[in-house]
Amino acid sequence: MSATPPPTARALRDALARGDRRAADVCQEALDTTAARDGALGAFTAVAVERALARAHALDAARDAGAAPGPLHGVPVAIKDNISTRGIRTTASSRILAQYVPAFDATAVARLEAAGAVILGKTNCDEFGMGSSTENSAFGPTRNPWALDRTPGGSSGGSAVAVAAGLVPVSLGSDTGGSIRQPAALCGVAGLKPSYGRVSRYGLLAYGSSLDQIGPFARTVEDAALVLGVIAGADGQDATATAEPVADYLGALTGDIQGLRIGVPRAFLADGVAPAVLAAFHTSLEVLTARGATLVDVDLPHARYAIPVYYLIATAEASSNLARYDGVRFGYRTPLEPGDTLRQMYERTRDEGFGPEVKRRIMLGTYVLSAGYYDAYYLKAQQVRTLLRQDYERAFAVADLVAMPTTPTPAFRLGEKTDDPLAMYLADIFTVSANLAGLPALSVPCGFSEDRLPIGLQLTGRMFDEATLLRTGDAYQRDTNWHTATP
Repeated sequence: MSATPPPTARALRDALARGDRRAADVCQEALDTTAARDGALGAFTAVAVERALARAHALDAARDAGAAPGPLHGVPVAIKDNISTRGIRTTASSRILAQYVPAFDATAVARLEAAGAVILGKTNCDEFGMGSSTENSAFGPTRNPWALDRTPGGSSGGSAVAVAAGLVPVSLGSDTGGSIRQPAALCGVAGLKPSYGRVSRYGLLAYGSSLDQIGPFARTVEDAALVLGVIAGADGQDATATAEPVADYLGALTGDIQGLRIGVPRAFLADGVAPAVLAAFHTSLEVLTARGATLVDVDLPHARYAIPVYYLIATAEASSNLARYDGVRFGYRTPLEPGDTLRQMYERTRDEGFGPEVKRRIMLGTYVLSAGYYDAYYLKAQQVRTLLRQDYERAFAVADLVAMPTTPTPAFRLGEKTDDPLAMYLADIFTVSANLAGLPALSVPCGFSEDRLPIGLQLTGRMFDEATLLRTGDAYQRDTNWHTATP
């Protein structure tokens, strides 16, 4: 792959707006690059060639007629395959939805297109967002462009790889417990999980309804800010989408972090972090303090319980959300045999339609919600979730952001953890807390391991304060060049 970083979304948009480039040419280049590279990577589950080219030609015609270009005019964008796209197959990388073509766009997708973006296609993911490696897909795994034998992370691995490999400048993913930030870190790109409610979930195929959030991948924090400004905001189709005003995220990128207080939970980072990750993390803090930030110690005493709390709450919500896939209303239905009962049809449809990890989580979630276990597991997890949120409230009394590594290790090998679910779940130890507390969190590239695998720095902010997160991440990228490295 090229050693020269591809143009950013902002640079492309500006060139297209000036008339230096044509949207159809940019789209064709993205399609050609994807056709040449994606066979080895498996980032896309569907590439909408004719639709994308028709859209790009329409944008060129509108521009020629004098229409003002939008903030993403002509920019190719990839969409995670659990986010609805009208007329493009949306499967959540599951056999049970293998032939599902939505009749509507998710709000985030509709806003991207209204801003002039060109939807190139849909990206591979762990089935229904359940996984940390993009191996739990009915369509096969996605491979990390930095080392094809390594995972790209998950569940939004295809969206991360599409940006990291230069197939598109920006993409959308979803984050329930780290599914944007973890693959962003392992693939060497920026990934933002907005605050819960900042971006409408309308059209997102639900996994954990109190945890899910749509967000952008990009090579630069500036591009992530550009995309967030387009997709954020209230939505009448989603009662959980907040009416909190949307900030000028691009305008917030001043480079000035003088006096910014960065909280560091040192006790939480004492064990289980690879030496290369810890070294890159501490070096990144030195970069930020050299720009005028100050470090303060914070304590997150309940963060060590975040993984079990997350896997009780998320699986309980998944058990309820995935009950709709029963072979009756839509999606896959097992071929019926003479004498089959309705119950047999349900059982065989779900057995054949869902993969092993989804079945595991449905069963776990059903168990923790069942009579006799609800109080002992689900209710107790919700109580600890409240304590975890209170930990962050105390941290933000003395700090503006909380910093930690995004992942405890660089990318692990494909197949390395598939037989050990607990080891796989622990890959999200630093990311799940932000979802449980509803907070925004950003991962930016901050270094490489000895064998040149990317490492990520995670910054977590106050509720709806994405502007400070993005300003800090952008300031960091002004003084580093990790984000310019390409596979």
